[in-house]
Amino acid sequence: MRAWFAAAFLALAISAPACAAPPKLAVFDFELLDTSLQGAVNGPSRDEQQRLMRASDQLRQELAASDKFQLLDISPVNAAAHASNLQACGGCDVQLAQKLGADLYITGLVQKVSELILVMNIYLHDAHTGRIVSAMNADMRGNNDESWSRATTYLVRNRLLAPNYGVPRPQ
Repeated sequence: MRAWFAAAFLALAISAPACAAPPKLAVFDFELLDTSLQGAVNGPSRDEQQRLMRASDQLRQELAASDKFQLLDISPVNAAAHASNLQACGGCDVQLAQKLGADLYITGLVQKVSELILVMNIYLHDAHTGRIVSAMNADMRGNNDESWSRATTYLVRNRLLAPNYGVPRPQ
């Protein structure tokens, strides 16, 4: 009887699909591209810098809650990331993600056209090649905490985590 249970257990263990660990994801802080007249005249806004950080933290929290990723701590490379323009640094973003041991990484950019018109962009990259796996954006109307938060949630729910859109699914 014990032999039968052992054989049954072994058969189940062998036939059960192996659960792959979720991909390791590094989420870098959003960057701001201010092409507005206000930005040209007044320089960087402290409110917008705080919104960038809150949106970055919100993005990490919503992705972590999905259990689809193993979020990595970016603090070991955060100073270097902030010292660079991750959208145009000639591959420094890939190097930083690789230092963290990431499979995937996200860079984000908020472009401020005016105080009324902003665009939030999220780029999901393969950390081994640097290639963009998925790109998405959302227009925001109004430069306030609520519009930034809604844009972040929209992109996570309806793009990054949406079936057949953001993260490639194994076939």
